[in-house]
Amino acid sequence: MKRILQYGVWLGAALATVSWAGPSEEVNAAIDKFLAARSFHASLTVEGARPMSRQVDFVAPGRYRMRMVSMDDQYIIGDILYVSVPGNGAGKIVQIPMPKGTLSQWRDPAGLAENAAGMSVTALGEEAIGDVPTRKYRVDHSKPQPSTLTLWIGRDGYPLQIVSSDSEHEQPVTSTIRYSRFNDTTIRVDAPK
Repeated sequence: MKRILQYGVWLGAALATVSWAGPSEEVNAAIDKFLAARSFHASLTVEGARPMSRQVDFVAPGRYRMRMVSMDDQYIIGDILYVSVPGNGAGKIVQIPMPKGTLSQWRDPAGLAENAAGMSVTALGEEAIGDVPTRKYRVDHSKPQPSTLTLWIGRDGYPLQIVSSDSEHEQPVTSTIRYSRFNDTTIRVDAPK
């Protein structure tokens, strides 16, 4: 009887570690974990008609630093955008009020949380991003307009990469966002002086 009880305890512990979630639940859990992150770093690359590259650091609740090639850093703290004045006013920082809700597009740039109710998810197996093992998913949205993206989730449950394709002026555009440094306390975003 003692062996049966020991086996039952072991089996219960083993079953507690098994994930019974399906692809939609795994993607929704990654979205929730992402939205709860206290900080992260993101690299955004857009290929197509107007190529662009941007580095973004985020610190909760609403602090962003954006770095773009051949431009000064831009900061968003709350609802204020801080930018350097080019030309004769070089070095001067201007504060520009932003409309409410502007930050939400950067907190969830692929609209995963906003459109979770209208999405379907297909598991595409495992794939490494660099040397990091991930699970890969195809996410199809029906709202606000039909779209498809590919999402890679790391073993820690955070999204590591999102790739989406679209068109701009009848030209194909591919956007890639790669995330890292979740909850890294060394990431700081302070208003420029």
